[in-house]
Amino acid sequence: MAKTAIEAELKVADEVWIATALLHREHPESPDFTVDEIVERAKREGLHKPFRRGVYVHAIQHCVANRPPNPGRYRMLLETRPGHRRLFRMGDSYDPRREGAKIIPEREDPHGYSGLLNWYRDWCAMAISIAKKEDPLLALRGSGKHLWADEHTDDYVRRLREGWE
Repeated sequence: MAKTAIEAELKVADEVWIATALLHREHPESPDFTVDEIVERAKREGLHKPFRRGVYVHAIQHCVANRPPNPGRYRMLLETRPGHRRLFRMGDSYDPRREGAKIIPEREDPHGYSGLLNWYRDWCAMAISIAKKEDPLLALRGSGKHLWADEHTDDYVRRLREGWE
């Protein structure tokens, strides 16, 4: 049986990203998903026939930014807790050996799923906006600027160093 153009070109990592993005879009109330949920969503989507067992390995290890690369070094997913994943967002921590690795499918790769890339951009922006509003440390930003408003930096440092020898 001949493979379709999508099947021939679709990377397993992109299949995992698409399945996870679909889950996030379908269940916006869920912060993350189990590896099994991601695998099952990939099976239901049927992007590749037959289903590739590599989807599981990619969801467990190869695509997970905050796990050591072995050998895959994608940064498409984040392990939020054991056995749970969500899509990786810029600003998430990751293993430094994955620096510069692929985060999202290339715009041409998803073949009919390019709308997911637009959704992902908006999803990331919304998450960053919410985090800034809810983070108590980020909420303190600028709260002490009045303490030094009347003092030039050089004067401040000079005053601190008075009496040093």
